[in-house]
This record gives sequence, C-alpha cells and structure tokens, in this order.
Amino acid sequence: MKKRNWKEYNNKLIKRGEFYLNPRFLETWLQEIKEMNQGKIGKPYLYPNSLIEFLAILHAKSFDYRALQGIVNALSCKFNNFPVIAYSQVCRRVNNMNIKFTTNNQNLIVGVDGSGIKVSNRGDWMRKKWKVKKGWIKVVVMGDSKGNIVDVRVGNENLNEKKSSRSMIKKNKKKIKKLLGDGFHDCKETFNLCDKLNIDPVIKIRKNANRRAKGSRLRKEKLKEYLKLGHKKWLEKTGYGLRWVCTEGIFSSVKRIFGECVRSTKKRNMYHEAKLKFWAYNLLLNF
Repeated sequence: MKKRNWKEYNNKLIKRGEFYLNPRFLETWLQEIKEMNQGKIGKPYLYPNSLIEFLAILHAKSFDYRALQGIVNALSCKFNNFPVIAYSQVCRRVNNMNIKFTTNNQNLIVGVDGSGIKVSNRGDWMRKKWKVKKGWIKVVVMGDSKGNIVDVRVGNENLNEKKSSRSMIKKNKKKIKKLLGDGFHDCKETFNLCDKLNIDPVIKIRKNANRRAKGSRLRKEKLKEYLKLGHKKWLEKTGYGLRWVCTEGIFSSVKRIFGECVRSTKKRNMYHEAKLKFWAYNLLLNF
C-alpha cells in the first residue's frame, strides 16, 4: 500500500481554503461586464459571471443564499464598496448557470457509475416517524483515471443508469479509449455500443454468464477472456481497479467535501444543486 505524503496532503487542504475564498471577480469585474453587455438588449448586467461562480461554489458548500449576500456585503466593505447583489438575484443566477464538464484530453480511460444524493438532511428520521417516502436524487458520473469528472447525468431515483451511461459514452466517444464498469453494466447494448465506437469495454462479467453471443459478439469475446484468465489475472491485465478512481473515489470525495444532501426544495433546483457539487469539485481538483 502506498504511504501517504502528509506534507503534500496538508498543503492540498490549505489550498482548498484558498479555493473557497478567492474573490478573483474583483480583478476582472469591469472587463467582464463590458463583454457581457456588448450587443445586449434591455437592462445591462451589473454583476459578472465570475462573482456568480464564486458564490455558486460557496452554495455547493451549503451556504444559503441570504448568507451569500452577507458574504458579498462583508467583502464590499473591505474592497471599495462595490455593488452588493441581492440574495434573490444570486438564487436566479446560480440556478440558471450553464454547468459544463469539459476535457481536452484524448484516449481516456473512463469509468461509469451511479450514486444517490439526499433531498433532505432529515430524510431518514422523516421516513421512519411519518412513514413517508421523500425520494432521492441519482447522479451518474463518468470520470477518468486521474479522478477528473468527464460528464454527469442527474435525475430522480428512477433515472436509468445504463441509458445515462450510454448517452455519456456517445457524447464523449472521440475522447474515450477504454470503459470501466461494474457488473450492472454487463448488457449487450453497452457492449455493442463500445464495439461500434471502437472503445475497449472492461466490464465485470458474471462467472456463470451464458457463453453464447446472444446479440453481442464483443461480449462473448470478453467473457472468454475473463474465464481463461481467472478473476485475479483479469483484474491485473485490464486495469479494472482504476474504476475506483474513476467513479467511487469521486463520489466519496464530493460527498465528504460538499455534503451528501441538497438544500433546494424545487425539483429542478435540486438537480441543479446536485450537479453544482460535482462541478465545484472538478474546479477544486484543477485549482
């Protein structure tokens, strides 16, 4: 087992604090506003996108919108009394943010998996005491072997993880070299898609799986390879262990750093807030 470099780890935690409180919008405010209002019809923008992103990261850390207005007010008092945005406008701007996950890397080794986000921090107690179903948010993530998030899909507990994963594969097909997935993704549709897109699927197959092709030539080949090598050698050859870094490590980090529940009450805003946590984590990784 690799020994942790505690000095490096401590420095990362210190840098994390710099990431949260980094008012770079003060340096770019005027230039951003000028660009945002160029050719705009109607009331001009007053607050730059960098300010909204700064507040969105803090919201992902569970600060409510009124607290965010208070933070801006405190900063304004220290930095030349710049205009303070109202919490209602923060709410609108944050919930209308166009969240994107982009990478310029090619030949990626990616993993896909799903996990849940709570819709309330008191959900377990309410379910037991009131005998009601609060539901939960499902997040399906595609991450690479360095722990970066490539793509995300968000929905309710009925979100189809397999279809969502295939949708992300199609969207990012030119960047993917190898796909890692657990036994849940052992289906002919996923294998056939990988075959069509020339992607190497490393998906755990059941030991008692049918050896016939049953509509997927590639799955039959992968099953033969798995049975021939045995589980341990198959793991070593295919690098299946990277799946933890690609998916489970991301879920663990996001929930630990940004929390595993959302504060929003409207369904659309709940989904957006859940996605916001993963967006903020991706920014933190590259800070």
